[in-house]
Amino acid sequence: MANIATYFKQTFEDYQVLVKVNSDGLTGTELIIHPDGKVEKTEMEFDEEIFDDLEEDGFKSCSPLEFNLYLTKTKS
Repeated sequence: MANIATYFKQTFEDYQVLVKVNSDGLTGTELIIHPDGKVEKTEMEFDEEIFDDLEEDGFKSCSPLEFNLYLTKTKS
């Protein structure tokens, strides 16, 4: 079975956070987009409650394309 990721985003006062959650082992990537356009990337490990946590924090689904466009602006 293919590894299918789920993507989320939330806009705060002066920055935006995008999150990718992989279906294999609850790993993923967090992108923070700062007001100056800088994109900060963090590899993450989540617990089994990640989807409930994201919903509680107001994150909404977003497209893989949006996430990956910002990902290209990071310094891997």
